[in-house]
Amino acid sequence: MQFKDVTGLQEQKDQLIREARQGTVSHAKLFHGKAGFGGLPLALGFVQYLFCEQRQELDSCGACPSCKKVLALQHPDLHFSFPVVQSLGKTSDQFIHEWRKQVIENPYFSLKEWLSRIDEKERRPIIGTEESQDILRKLSLKSFEGGYKIMIIWMSEEMNTHCSNKLLKMLEEPPKDTVFILLAEQSEQLLPTIVSRTQTLRIPRLHSEDLRIFLQHKGVRSAEVEGLVARSEGDLVLAAELIDHQSDQNELRERFIQLMRVCYKKDVIPMLDWAETTAMLTKERQKIFLEYSLHMFRQSILKNYTDDQLTRVSADEELFLKNFSKFITGKNLADFMKTFNDAHYHLERNANAKILFMSLCFKVMRYIHFA
Repeated sequence: MQFKDVTGLQEQKDQLIREARQGTVSHAKLFHGKAGFGGLPLALGFVQYLFCEQRQELDSCGACPSCKKVLALQHPDLHFSFPVVQSLGKTSDQFIHEWRKQVIENPYFSLKEWLSRIDEKERRPIIGTEESQDILRKLSLKSFEGGYKIMIIWMSEEMNTHCSNKLLKMLEEPPKDTVFILLAEQSEQLLPTIVSRTQTLRIPRLHSEDLRIFLQHKGVRSAEVEGLVARSEGDLVLAAELIDHQSDQNELRERFIQLMRVCYKKDVIPMLDWAETTAMLTKERQKIFLEYSLHMFRQSILKNYTDDQLTRVSADEELFLKNFSKFITGKNLADFMKTFNDAHYHLERNANAKILFMSLCFKVMRYIHFA
């Protein structure tokens, strides 16, 4: 992958190019940020630039044998480690075919998406003890092409304790010309001693303009782009999920409007009916609805306090917010946000959906009259 194929992150690209050209590449890097921000594509662009035989000023050539090998994820000095389901296989090599297929199809993917590819039961994956032994074996070998040996560890926070300790020893005494690139969404779950031995590169959320271009290339209708840009919050994985659920957009909006109306009117029977029908949705759709509601609360407050300058909503949502936004103010916004965030949290932990949404209705009924 060339840098030009990585969405946004120009500042991070410039830093990596500068290090490569000056010969100051750290032996261990930590790319910290959500998968949808582009840490893995950026790492692949960096690797291809390091291996490139005809390196250009701002990018790899994309045509030399080394570039082609990296593009196919077949370079003999490039290794990958990633979480796997231990009951299906102990090491990444046992899933390397699926890994290559996933990355080549779409390098912007979440742990959940990876898990759904390798295990229909979606059991918890880890980077385990046997994997640490495999990493040590691979990096103890001499470089095939006489340059760097690179180990990319994706979702490195999923390493178990034994693997983490083994990796720490390797970072303390790294093999010659070896570069570790750790990617993590939650670096606080890594051993502090591992973090202290890496050069951290923060991968920020993508700029709105980069997301806008991405969505336009995906063929999203211009009337829907701004709403999706706001809801995806700089995350291409989330943006892709929202596109997949684009057909549900009207249903989400209508469900939200119905909730606000019955709660405002204090119609208890319709409120209970709303809670019951919402509880019948799949957990995933319930979570999407809660996320959509949080988005609408944020856009309401922006509409009220920024004179519409920062709102990012579709045309239909804009029409609804014209009257609704006045009911969301500084007096009740925090309560709304906490209640819907808490509901999302409890759904993740298998709360009873019917009780949860009944409680949500009565809280909304109280808050909407605080405006």
